[in-house]
Amino acid sequence: MPATTRYSAAWLLPVSAPPIAGGALLCDESGRIVAVGPDSTVPTPPGARTIDLGQAALLPGLVNTHGHPELAAFRGLLDDLPFDDWIITLNAARRGAALAPEAWTDAARWTCVEALAAGITTMGATEASGGSLEAFTEAGMRGIVYREVFGPDPAVAPAALAELRDAVNLLRLHETELVRVGVSPHAPYTVSDELFRLTAELALAEGYPVAVHAAEARIEEQLVLDGAGRFAAGLRRRGIETPPRGRSTIALLERTGVLDTRPLLIHCVRVDAQDLRLIALSGASVAHCPVANAILGHGIAPVMEMRAAGITVGLGTDSVASNNRLDLLEEARAAQLFQRARLGSAGELSNADALRLATLDGARALGLEARVGSLEPGKDADLCAVSLAGAHVLPVHDPLAALLHSARASDVVLTAVRGEILYRDGRVLSLDAAALGGRVLAMAEALRRARDEWRARGAPPPFEARPATPGGGEA
Repeated sequence: MPATTRYSAAWLLPVSAPPIAGGALLCDESGRIVAVGPDSTVPTPPGARTIDLGQAALLPGLVNTHGHPELAAFRGLLDDLPFDDWIITLNAARRGAALAPEAWTDAARWTCVEALAAGITTMGATEASGGSLEAFTEAGMRGIVYREVFGPDPAVAPAALAELRDAVNLLRLHETELVRVGVSPHAPYTVSDELFRLTAELALAEGYPVAVHAAEARIEEQLVLDGAGRFAAGLRRRGIETPPRGRSTIALLERTGVLDTRPLLIHCVRVDAQDLRLIALSGASVAHCPVANAILGHGIAPVMEMRAAGITVGLGTDSVASNNRLDLLEEARAAQLFQRARLGSAGELSNADALRLATLDGARALGLEARVGSLEPGKDADLCAVSLAGAHVLPVHDPLAALLHSARASDVVLTAVRGEILYRDGRVLSLDAAALGGRVLAMAEALRRARDEWRARGAPPPFEARPATPGGGEA
């Protein structure tokens, strides 16, 4: 159990209120925040543990709305590929490596090590294996594990749904107060309209949160709007018809009932004003992954227009297969810079708003804002502290500018979830990082060999073969 703890720091950033110079925070033995304010106003109860963080910013734990923790061993394996080649190479490496289920759980555990070291306390994990449920629980993190379902052939939709139902029923037995289970019909290029509809019905009936990759890439848009493009050609070679499915991916999700679940829509790069109205009316939220979108050449999502329409937008790193880093401070900075470059305005997405994307708005996107995302009495003490003492940070005229434009994930010195310190001064306290690192390196070598062997045979067209089990792509 966490102890009653009083933190003090040069700066306290509540997010829901202005920064506090020389701030302090008190959390009780239940892991709840009791008091927040200037140092002189926050008491020190008898017997309380005191932690003076010095020249640091204390802020809410960072909320990563979208990642694929099971793909930790893919870092750097697929760089510089166009999206269609990237996703089929990922699937081929998964199939060829033929790794045991525990390997994917180890990869998720390694992602937890990296996340805690980067100040990330909450994650939305979208994956085929479901291994993040065990990993998050062991690590002490908070999150939602969205079990993916695949099936572009409408004929297999009932069987795919039955498999999904069985998988989530099993995972649900292991839910905790901190870790929930959801479902994810992967994307329009891997899920038929019928499977979208059946998954939405299941989610509504059982109360599962939903996440779906949506409006990400031009090649997806070609498939949905015109039934054309390289994805469509690959599906037709499998005997799957590819008629036009709607004026946009968002319209497709509305027609199939997915928007009725108020889903987390991942990416939303290729959306127009009509799409934004549909998203806003449905109450869906968006996981914005600016760095992964840029690396894969998808473009820049219209975040300012989303926010103006009343849509909740949180930040996601995506997986290290498409991003290489799990640095949410970098994502916040990239989100701001890309919007300013896109719109030609130095005033877009203020530092305060960029930090909200990584904290309170991310929590709201996952439906967790009542518990986390800001430093307020009554909320859980999910915290991170970022050193502002480095030569690359000093001097600190504005703590928000220092945090977003000078600091980085490696400057995190403390991470806590519900009052329990899980990372401090370079060491994750809840997992054996050394042992996990060795296992993930072995996994990475198996994946590299599988990738190289597949390349030597010659690359088949995208989606010519069915994904492995557990498997499917990530985007």
